[in-house]
Amino acid sequence: MNGVELFLLGRVLMKIGEDALPEPPGGAGRYAGSARMVLIVASDVAGHPETAVGEIAARTGLPQSQVSTAVARLKEAGAVVTTTDPTDRRRALVSPASTVSDRLAQVRASSIEPALAATLGTDDPSRLAAVTTALEQLSREFLTER
Repeated sequence: MNGVELFLLGRVLMKIGEDALPEPPGGAGRYAGSARMVLIVASDVAGHPETAVGEIAARTGLPQSQVSTAVARLKEAGAVVTTTDPTDRRRALVSPASTVSDRLAQVRASSIEPALAATLGTDDPSRLAAVTTALEQLSREFLTER
């Protein structure tokens, strides 16, 4: 595998992930590209609790305005909470919510299997299980704290 193949694989995996997410509330249809932004911010906040929007922007490379929008969406969904920074009362600190909202529980419980089957063009249980196992291994290798 070379860098281009890895990049293309990453894009396919992102598409599968987006397709696996449950429909947004209110019948709004599928998520727009902003879903990626929200997921990136949520992931960063989970790894860096009590962090300022500017710090999230610096770590993720997203514009601060997009991070603020993502934080507002996550707060509305009950996935994060904000508090005032005691050292600089002008800043808000963002942390994961202590309880899981119904919406977050729904997203976390969603299965990748239908999206994976559609991308692979098969619903063969053994093939889906093999690919899922490989993806779980990659997740453990790259997404767990070291």
